[in-house]
Amino acid sequence: MNTIKKYISKAASAVAIVSLLATVSCEDYLDEQPSTSIDSGYVYTTEEGLKSGVVSLYTFNRDRYDDSGEDYMGGVYMSSRSDLAFSRSGYTGLVGRYERGVSSIDLGTEYASRFFWKPFYKIANKATDIINAAEKVEGIEDKSRNQIIAEAKFFRAYSYFYLYKMYHNIFVTTESYTVENAFTLIQDKSSEEEIFALLNSDLQFAIDNLEWNVTFGRVSKGTAKHVKAQVAMWQGNWEEAKTQALSVIEDPSSPHKLLTSTADVFKGSRNHTEQLFVVQAQDDILGGGGTTMINANYVTQYFQITGIDADVAQGGRGFSRVLPNNYLLNLLAQDPNDTRDDNTYFRLKYYYNTGADTGKEITIYQPKATPTSPDGTYALYYQRLHPSCIKFTQDDDDATSYLQRSNILVLRLAETYLIAAEAILRSGSGDPLPYINAIRTRAKAAALTSLTLQDILDENARELAFEGERWFTLKRFGATTLNTQMRNYSGDGAYFPANFGGSKDPRINWQDYYINFAIFQEDLNLLGPNYPQNTGY
Repeated sequence: MNTIKKYISKAASAVAIVSLLATVSCEDYLDEQPSTSIDSGYVYTTEEGLKSGVVSLYTFNRDRYDDSGEDYMGGVYMSSRSDLAFSRSGYTGLVGRYERGVSSIDLGTEYASRFFWKPFYKIANKATDIINAAEKVEGIEDKSRNQIIAEAKFFRAYSYFYLYKMYHNIFVTTESYTVENAFTLIQDKSSEEEIFALLNSDLQFAIDNLEWNVTFGRVSKGTAKHVKAQVAMWQGNWEEAKTQALSVIEDPSSPHKLLTSTADVFKGSRNHTEQLFVVQAQDDILGGGGTTMINANYVTQYFQITGIDADVAQGGRGFSRVLPNNYLLNLLAQDPNDTRDDNTYFRLKYYYNTGADTGKEITIYQPKATPTSPDGTYALYYQRLHPSCIKFTQDDDDATSYLQRSNILVLRLAETYLIAAEAILRSGSGDPLPYINAIRTRAKAAALTSLTLQDILDENARELAFEGERWFTLKRFGATTLNTQMRNYSGDGAYFPANFGGSKDPRINWQDYYINFAIFQEDLNLLGPNYPQNTGY
């Protein structure tokens, strides 16, 4: 393992320990006892302090959703960059069209650092401190010690894995930072062997020491197995991915089951049998869970039309930043019985709810009939009547506000089924059809009788679009797949002439080297002089 040292100042780290951990412990949130005077000594020398430190990892992980930068772009950044999205406006539009976030010094890359690089390294560093302290603290029963270490190791692995998927050129370590080593420079990235060895070791410990049934919001054995399956897919270890995924799906002790209807997946608190990890936001959680504009980014401005007020049933209040594109909508439309475009995952139509036309469908703006015959209202259609993703709308939203307090479904069993199907298909051992057809049957779509990798990719789009993982799936499939999908399907091409063929066209702007994100120059400057920037930047 590389000898990795801190790239932020010792003073900043000390402030983070005292101030951040002091706000996160709450009996209602993850069943931890509050403390009125938490300092670094308390955290790293007592059992209750270590438990409070673990709770802080959940808070740090939630921070990127609560960050208000560019209308809470942290929750939509990755979804805007895919072959399934039309990024219409705002800074999110610039990022999604590859006008920003494409060099080591531009503001989009700085936001990526703010939402991902810095937070995930903070989580990994704090998790390492907790792990190393927990291994030494006396007077803790083995079960409690292992629970503390298991959750911390999960978050360390999850953080490093996310960074690897985005940046590739990352460094990993199991060393805590001290006064003695705080300013030693990091000279090189970690090797893939080092990265995956640590990921698999941490996740296996988590699997061995976490329970299947846990308090809602905590990571569980199922969470760790799902992520270990993801890691195995990136390694091309199809048998391991299959083993872990099938364990989550079929182990008699697993509490995880697919819901019977797509209408229920994103309803309520998301506390159901399909969830594997939910980032919580509640009014009674001490220290976190603020409002966001994630839903507003995904929902159109239909309420700008006379005769319709914003209401939760039609998606709440939005401003049309990131929308499902025609490629995704056509995939959903391939089976007319598929319920995922029927006001469950997406809303396709809007209806007047005030005045004489109440109940009638709104059709005053139309999309272009063909790419070569605009009807003059396509821009207003995209702004006000275009289909919306409603996965982040909640039943108790305030339809008068763009700000909502939403539980975010981060990992769920439908993806586990897709991993199982792909792993079985690639390994050639077993029948993948029952697993992909479980997803399709739940959505009332016709069962498949044969399966290809393109079928897997298409079903991934229908089921998981706008949940933040699509770009990673394309990258995992390889550069050829990623480049083909981005150059052919991202944005909406000629159907939105204002963006077509010029500087706002993501299909033209996409470059091969975007397969890895640029490391923000200020972050790179804090590393050693020989630390490698990703190729192309």
